[in-house]
Amino acid sequence: QVQLVESGGGLVQAGGSLRLSCAASGSIFSINAMGWYRQAPGKQRELVALISSGGSTNYADSVKGRFTISRDNAKNTVYLQMNSLKPEDTAVYYCNVEGCSGYGCYGETDFSSWGQGTQVTVSS
Repeated sequence: QVQLVESGGGLVQAGGSLRLSCAASGSIFSINAMGWYRQAPGKQRELVALISSGGSTNYADSVKGRFTISRDNAKNTVYLQMNSLKPEDTAVYYCNVEGCSGYGCYGETDFSSWGQGTQVTVSS
């Protein structure tokens, strides 16, 4: 079983910055991808940013140039640096980690774990 623990959310004024972190622990053999999603009230959960095992990244158009996803492989931790925050960024942010829990899963994914969610509120 893989557990994710998120931290770093809070309340910030428009134009400010926050950094979210998400640490994975448990039975992890390899990680294929780490990502951040967000969900605003009344809306579906949407992808914010992804980083693959090879280091390639993908961002939602709405956050390009403002958010940066990064990772620390030694700590199984993914970060989301959020700059120039806007009120429309207000949401609960969830991290996600996918990978293999043991040998034999190479090239596949046998777990997908989610963090508990952290609230990000941006005031105008």
